[in-house]
Amino acid sequence: MASGYIEIDEELCKGCELCTTVCPKDLLEMALDRFTPKGYHPAELVDPEGACTGCAICSVICPDAAITVYRFVPAEKAGVS
Repeated sequence: MASGYIEIDEELCKGCELCTTVCPKDLLEMALDRFTPKGYHPAELVDPEGACTGCAICSVICPDAAITVYRFVPAEKAGVS
């Protein structure tokens, strides 16, 4: 099973919530406890069990390119012995 994680640049996030609607694992939500410098609630990854697959759907739909996706590559595919 693929695994990964995302980072959200809160300077770029405008709180549109599009990413929260497309995550197949329902791991994104709005951070209602803080605001960005522009006054928006940013999206945040809530993934205590490491369920994110790094599918990048959230990144593709983000209109502001605020999401960076990282996928873990198994050692055998990376050519590491």
